[in-house]
Amino acid sequence: MRPLTETIPKALIPVNGEPFADLQLRWLRSLGVDDVVYSVAHLGETIAEHVGDGSRFGLHVQYVFDGERNLGTAGALRTVIDAGSVTGVFGVLNGDSYLSLDLAPIEAAFAASGRPALMTVMRNRGRWGDSNAIFRGGGVLYDKSRPERLRPRMEWIDYGYIVLRSDVLEERVRPGEVADLADVMRDLSVAGQLAGYEVDERFYEIGTPQGLADLERHLMAARPSGHG
Repeated sequence: MRPLTETIPKALIPVNGEPFADLQLRWLRSLGVDDVVYSVAHLGETIAEHVGDGSRFGLHVQYVFDGERNLGTAGALRTVIDAGSVTGVFGVLNGDSYLSLDLAPIEAAFAASGRPALMTVMRNRGRWGDSNAIFRGGGVLYDKSRPERLRPRMEWIDYGYIVLRSDVLEERVRPGEVADLADVMRDLSVAGQLAGYEVDERFYEIGTPQGLADLERHLMAARPSGHG
């Protein structure tokens, strides 16, 4: 989304004239979420200035900054844990993703699985990005690098919402280490420790001009008839 994202973080990109963060936070509140933690780096202070403490959305919002360097998705989450902002079981989604799901059955599936992490997946078959997962028997085999031997069976894609226990990252990522959450999820899946939950509706993201346009059309179509 450059050059736009050189001066504005993706979370504040206008979607039909409204900052994306506003849409995402209202959606989370509608699902019963009370607490949100933003893991932020580049231009993160502008998100904090706009969203504030989250009270106008009916939420309690905190911010944890990466620091001087980008720690990667898993490294950033380890920093959030070390800051005491999350403990036990928590959900993770990207700050540029707009999803269609109900959190209650996902939380129930996680609890019933007995596994330390759960990944939501959608049967993609290459429609929205490269399929990177196999979903069977309630579990997920996931590898973003899509090894050749697995590609024919990789019909699912990670949907963009993960549930995991904080100790998963405490055991696998050192404080201050640069690490990718995709690698942690791959290792868990290979060990049979990654549960899965299948979602039917497509996801939307604003990381590309096409993704932004698709979301704007989706939201416009979902508006009640006669809404101005």
